[in-house]
Amino acid sequence: MNSPSILSESEPDDLRVGRQIRDLRKAKRITLTTLAEKVNKSVGYLSQVERGVSSLPIGVLQQISEVLGVRVSWFFQSSDEISDDERDFVVRSGHRRSMTFSGLGVREELLSPRLSGQLLLIMTRLGPKASGGKEPRQRKGEEAGYVEAGTLELRIGERTFVLEAGDSFSIAGDEPHLIYNPGDTEARIVWVMTGVDY
Repeated sequence: MNSPSILSESEPDDLRVGRQIRDLRKAKRITLTTLAEKVNKSVGYLSQVERGVSSLPIGVLQQISEVLGVRVSWFFQSSDEISDDERDFVVRSGHRRSMTFSGLGVREELLSPRLSGQLLLIMTRLGPKASGGKEPRQRKGEEAGYVEAGTLELRIGERTFVLEAGDSFSIAGDEPHLIYNPGDTEARIVWVMTGVDY
């Protein structure tokens, strides 16, 4: 698996991820038009994403990852302070790979130490009134979540559930879903995801 390119630590994640998408897309000789068609987004929007101008929900990043042939974990900023002994087994809380989507009020932290295999563990931090995007997301593998803190509004298909800290849920891969934090404090959700598109 390729490693994320190392850019300035002060560079916003939106810009860093956008550049990685652009560089990988060009390396694979995929046009912006082709990528837009495959992820069902406009060329203008994806151009703004690549320039770090438009926000990028994790669901859209998952679709882009699949088209570009990489796991979504490829885009997470790596920490240089990870011990070689622990790299494949342990993730220290202060050294998580992460992405912050400033336009959405969302921060994703990679909890999985091993970036291969069938399981991915992610913590989503949703700021007050923040959501995972405007459109429901749908992916291939199953996923489940645990609300560690705050309140989560979870829409699965036509149903809406309000979950509090300590509640958990499970979603089949073919069910479109959307997350939203209706509260005034940060919501933290730990996700377990399966499938090969990560």
